[in-house]
Amino acid sequence: MSIKKLASQTMWYGISSIAARFLNYLLTPYLTLRLLTGEYGQMSTVYAAIPFLNVVFTYGMETTYFRFIQKDTHKNDIYSTSMLSIIGSTVFLTGLLLLCKSGLTSLLKLQAHPEFITYSILIIALDTLTTLPFAKLRQDGRPVKFAIVRIFNILLTIALTYFFVSKLPIIVEKNPGSFLSSIYIKDYSVGYIIIANLIASLATLLILWKEFFGFRFRFNGVLWKRMMVYALPLIIVGFAGMINETFDRIMLLWWTKPTPTLDAEAQVGIYSACYKLSLLITLFIQAFRMGAEPFFFKTAEGENPQRTYARVMKFFVITITVMFLVVALYLDIWKYFIRNKTMWVGLKVVPILLLANMFLGIYYNLTIWYKLTHKTVAGAYITLIGAGVTLFINYFFIPHFSYLACAWATFACYGSMMVISFIWGQKEYYIPYAWKKLTVYMVIVVLLFFLHQALIHVWHNRIFSLAFATFLLFLYVWFLGTVERKDFQRLPFVGKFFKR
Repeated sequence: MSIKKLASQTMWYGISSIAARFLNYLLTPYLTLRLLTGEYGQMSTVYAAIPFLNVVFTYGMETTYFRFIQKDTHKNDIYSTSMLSIIGSTVFLTGLLLLCKSGLTSLLKLQAHPEFITYSILIIALDTLTTLPFAKLRQDGRPVKFAIVRIFNILLTIALTYFFVSKLPIIVEKNPGSFLSSIYIKDYSVGYIIIANLIASLATLLILWKEFFGFRFRFNGVLWKRMMVYALPLIIVGFAGMINETFDRIMLLWWTKPTPTLDAEAQVGIYSACYKLSLLITLFIQAFRMGAEPFFFKTAEGENPQRTYARVMKFFVITITVMFLVVALYLDIWKYFIRNKTMWVGLKVVPILLLANMFLGIYYNLTIWYKLTHKTVAGAYITLIGAGVTLFINYFFIPHFSYLACAWATFACYGSMMVISFIWGQKEYYIPYAWKKLTVYMVIVVLLFFLHQALIHVWHNRIFSLAFATFLLFLYVWFLGTVERKDFQRLPFVGKFFKR
């Protein structure tokens, strides 16, 4: 598969991810307007726990499937063995978590609503069962269906959320004797949001029934053992990764000190809402990962794959640096996604989180070395180090700096993982990354951001701020076009703009 093919598939996955996430982010202004800050924090706590547990349920089987399907002699058994493994483990873990529900309720401080935990466990189970069907669509090169199903899931979630939160109370008030009054619970907005997600997850599994049942009831025990040796370290990678990515909301709930105006749940709500403003980089990274993982494994079988990986990294860094400027320089516009203006006090974390997510995206590129060399245990070590950095900074600094400590912990965590993976990977599987040039690009965009902040601090004028931001963005893109013209000419979609 060529870089053009990767770009094409990333575009499709990007369309689905951007459309799905954008539609989902439309819920942010709606929910920040409809929910109290504390309720938004409560919802964010639940949704921080879901991906954390989802890692345990999937235990690296998606990446393992992509790796083994490329050249394993048991190709016909890989999907069947993987699906039967996932189905069996999902049934077991779902039952186990339901038995431990009271402990999870206390851990997340949801004693008033233990049913939230039940709904969340069922969401995790359903999402887990769609993991390999989605992976099969990616492996088979069917991004269009992938995109349609993903977007449908979000549209259904949004429609149900709007119905439950806004329409149902009005309908029940006008028709107190109707059937809907029997399912209506007053002041239950967070519960209805989770139920909407649960229904959408079930619908997604039903749509993917062909892929879900597209396996034979044949379990290859020898193959499964080999796959688990590869996959088990990825559980640690994913588990520690969730500590780095989402567990900071829970730590913030535990360790932050309430203020006279903001309790712990309100501070979680502020941080979670502002975190979502790093959406552009997050969206691109997600879209890139979906196209890149099967691409990297297929490219490994070709000639000089290291050169291809280096070029992919360069284009990736160029893209995310431009996205950093698009969000950071226009933060005065992006903030209106948060309709509750009391949450704007947390906007100072956004540039920090943008940089952190840049580091995370680069790290995802770098992980190819240990996935190709079957040294996934190295990924476990690196991610555990990152988790240790996250826990250390959050434990000692959240009581003093609240969610600002969470942002810097994320920055330090992903930065350390990126550096360690690069140094270690170059020794084990050398790839000729243009790391000096790429570092310069990242430094330039940070300096441009600080220049913009310095001038708008002196001259408080919104029109000037937006005009100067546009000038700086154009200047950087022109600079990139001048330096990288030859490579840009070879790219699909944008190459024609750089031809002489």
